[in-house]
Amino acid sequence: MPTVPVVFPQHRYDVAIEPGVLERLGERVRAVAPAASAALFVDPAVRDSLAPLARVSLEAAGYAVLVHVLPGGEESKNLDGVRALYDVLLARRFERRAPLVALGGGVTGDMVGFVAATYLRGVPFVQCPTTLLAMVDSSVGGKVGVNVPQGKNLIGAFHQPVSVVADPRALAGLPVRELRCGLAECIKHALIRDPSLFAWTRERMPALLARDPDALAELVARNVAIKAAVVMEDEKETGVRAHLNFGHTFGHAIEACVGYGAILHGEAVGLGMLAATTLAASAGLCDRELRTELESLVAAAGLPVRARLPDDERLLAAMALDKKVARARIRFVLPTRLGAVELHDTLEPDQIRAAWASIRT
Repeated sequence: MPTVPVVFPQHRYDVAIEPGVLERLGERVRAVAPAASAALFVDPAVRDSLAPLARVSLEAAGYAVLVHVLPGGEESKNLDGVRALYDVLLARRFERRAPLVALGGGVTGDMVGFVAATYLRGVPFVQCPTTLLAMVDSSVGGKVGVNVPQGKNLIGAFHQPVSVVADPRALAGLPVRELRCGLAECIKHALIRDPSLFAWTRERMPALLARDPDALAELVARNVAIKAAVVMEDEKETGVRAHLNFGHTFGHAIEACVGYGAILHGEAVGLGMLAATTLAASAGLCDRELRTELESLVAAAGLPVRARLPDDERLLAAMALDKKVARARIRFVLPTRLGAVELHDTLEPDQIRAAWASIRT
């Protein structure tokens, strides 16, 4: 299985993608963050299944391990949640060289990464993603942060991990709804960058949903390679990294208005991609056939293609808080063809409303 390097001028790390690599977590952490102690922050979903293995591996590598189980759920990813993690570290007097290890999904990685970016002005952290969504997206690239009532991830930082350890075996126990959410981000990567991956994902969808280990390992590797290539080109999102937000301007507004946890992130992104493609087609940027192809693949993944949504005014107000807003204009990532997207900020309000209507039940 491949190791995907992520290289910046001042920092580099490897994404290890291999069945069983969690058993070697300790030696991989020791290689990049030698210290006496390590903090293992755990998603409650893997507290009994994967946390004991991770702890044993870290202890075998010589760490005194603090294990702390997070509350879990998108609704816990807020400033109160990270304040509780600061208290844990301060109570144990964790020092600057001691690594923080995030074992879990995207919420765990985002929260622990934000704490790592800010505790003692920055400490090393390791992403150990256990969901498909976290493996292919949030664990790579250094975006960390928390939600506030006004919107998702509006408080955050760029803080790259020192290592990413992605064990595809962890996906065997993943709830099917979470697996489908990860597939939404994979579809996104394929649409914005790789038509061959789009076709491969469509053909291999039955095997992916059946959790064929070879298919999942290839899926993770190919998607991590796309994510790594984009973030290496644009670490701080001043250019093409914004393309990774395809579907997210709509999706984040859905999450903010419907409620974090009521709809999962991948489900919101799937709907957001469909709305964005409707918007692109109405503006003449892409063929309407692309919208049809995308809906077919989103549906094949078992993701919703329609949803009950609040009124347009609430949704538009939430979109206005999107991080890509510039000079009070909402910037949308819109497809021009399979494998290519562009940023646009001159869409008419009626076109945006029609896009929302296209995914509303």
